[in-house]
Amino acid sequence: MMRDLTIGKTRGLQQLSNSNGIFTICSLDHRRSLRKMMGNGNAWNITYETMVDFKLDLCEALASHSSGVLLDPIYGASQAIAANVIPGETGLMMSLETPDSDVYGNDGNNAEELVDWTIDKVKTIGASGVKFPLYYRPDLPNIASDQLNTVTRSAYECKKADLALFLGPKNYIVKELERDNWEYARKKPDLAIDTVHQLSKLPIDVLKVEFPVEMAYEQDGNRMLDICQQLNAASSVPWVLLSGGVSFEIFCQQLEIACKAGASGFLAGRALWQEAANMPNRDRFKFLEKVAVDRMKQLSEMANTYAKPWYSKFETCNNYLYPDLSMEWEQDCQSQESITTRQTPMLHN
Repeated sequence: MMRDLTIGKTRGLQQLSNSNGIFTICSLDHRRSLRKMMGNGNAWNITYETMVDFKLDLCEALASHSSGVLLDPIYGASQAIAANVIPGETGLMMSLETPDSDVYGNDGNNAEELVDWTIDKVKTIGASGVKFPLYYRPDLPNIASDQLNTVTRSAYECKKADLALFLGPKNYIVKELERDNWEYARKKPDLAIDTVHQLSKLPIDVLKVEFPVEMAYEQDGNRMLDICQQLNAASSVPWVLLSGGVSFEIFCQQLEIACKAGASGFLAGRALWQEAANMPNRDRFKFLEKVAVDRMKQLSEMANTYAKPWYSKFETCNNYLYPDLSMEWEQDCQSQESITTRQTPMLHN
């Protein structure tokens, strides 16, 4: 059964996807993790201006080759708009956090930094959608229940604003449940599928998921395709694959499998541009406009070849209701009749 999608959300997803209904989005919303990369492990060496300049370079090089860009509100979104480096035909998605987004060990992006940013403010600056990250374990029901309630509240704020919501769940290792990386890798496919099954029931629009297999432990292409197909069947909303910090070569392999299984495209970040983080300014833009752009084109071609349009899981519902046209027509006719009667002189025999 297809889910209904409101007009505002439909328009947002149209702006963030290409003409084929495929998401080819460049992720540029990294904050503290990027500062660490640029500072060779020491985030404090990197200034606000350095971060902004890097993100403007990323946008200038990659935005015109992307269906959309994902930017943070601290260093990226308003700065990129003011610098005119996001083309009008490229959608803008903003990253925010729910209050418990980073409780379980993310890359250090703090919700406290975004305290002044609301869904209404994101809508006001012209964003086509918003992304929330979520560290999530479907097998920990007590924690999961609180997280589901938090996401649901945020989802209804997006619904009120008629703004498309991308939810980015990420599973994580629990030391009490996994003795080592191998045990977690063995559980990862089931965790990913259960996560998608649970979260796609919420009033969200798109899931942004990691590849559901640890490729260091699983090399069978048919097995990986089957797992991704199970994940696709478990989701009642479109899903996109995120690069998650893997190399470009690995992400190419993952993306082809995911798109053949039913993904609606990708949201790629470091796989495109991570080498540029430690380059001098004079070399950085050359790398971005050549290597990173070529990578983006390769990924887009692959997605356009194999991915499934996002609208295949939605039916647009016009939530901006107008008066019934037949009633409006009758009222117009009656009004016109009344005017004609008053203005036409009565004829006497």
